[in-house]
Amino acid sequence: MSTTDAAPRVSLEQLAKRKASYRRPTTAMRVFRVVNVLVLGGFALICVLPFLNVLGSSLATPGELATRSFVVIPETFTLDAYRYILSTPTIFRALGVSVFVTAVGTFVSLLLTSFMAYALSKPYLRGRRVINFLVIFTMLFSGGMIPTFIVVQNLGLIDSLWSLILPVAINAFNFVIMRSFFQAIPDSLEEAARIDGCSDLGVFLRIVLPLSIASIATIGLFYAVGYWNTYQNAILYINDSAKWPIQVLLRQIVIVASGMNADASVVDVVPPAQSVKMAVIVVATLPMLLVYPFIQRYFVKGALIGSVKG
Repeated sequence: MSTTDAAPRVSLEQLAKRKASYRRPTTAMRVFRVVNVLVLGGFALICVLPFLNVLGSSLATPGELATRSFVVIPETFTLDAYRYILSTPTIFRALGVSVFVTAVGTFVSLLLTSFMAYALSKPYLRGRRVINFLVIFTMLFSGGMIPTFIVVQNLGLIDSLWSLILPVAINAFNFVIMRSFFQAIPDSLEEAARIDGCSDLGVFLRIVLPLSIASIATIGLFYAVGYWNTYQNAILYINDSAKWPIQVLLRQIVIVASGMNADASVVDVVPPAQSVKMAVIVVATLPMLLVYPFIQRYFVKGALIGSVKG
């Protein structure tokens, strides 16, 4: 074998050894990884512990809650608080109201926000700067509670579920994120679609929306959480207890269980107040916790890209 044939083999072996040495973690890297895991694990534990306390307290007996200030794993499990909350059919009616408001409201908000954001993302739209300014202005100064109530009342929306949807149908912050996302889509894609015969609506439905799934999913979750947690507007605009969303009814349950003045005819009371409060928190947050894992992967791409490029 000639020396010319051996030379490349030696160099390849040396290269392989160098790569192996690069992959071998140093002591500093090991220490950093350990510290990183401990710090991030500690922060994660701090975030999870309060919810575990709420869940554990909702499953604990009144005696245990009276003797222990912090419960994660109760000594004796009991479902009395959940039986109490779910004992009345009104809670299922309230859940239905919240599901309707969340589903319809999220759809309406995404529809209006996406149409408005797409139109205002085009630099050739006349009056674009003025409209954008008016939208951003509402982020700093709102109409206020009383003027908004007068508008809702004059529109005949009092005691209507639409009063929980239409006044908050478009959120200025979500609009800005979605508009910025649309602005990042290359104009050449839309021009190519128009050359193929697509109308403006066709371009929006066939080109823009499929490319904006991340942004739409993220903003849709923002809207869904807002509608699910509807509380103040429901108190202001809904007088009929049969149309209360889950948050208002659960507030009523907590007040009655605490022995404070409230309309006890809406719910049948008697269990321990503390465990009921904790069970109420679990019932109110569980649906959004179940939805979040399916949307989480879109968060970085959907929220950060739009906000940074805006």
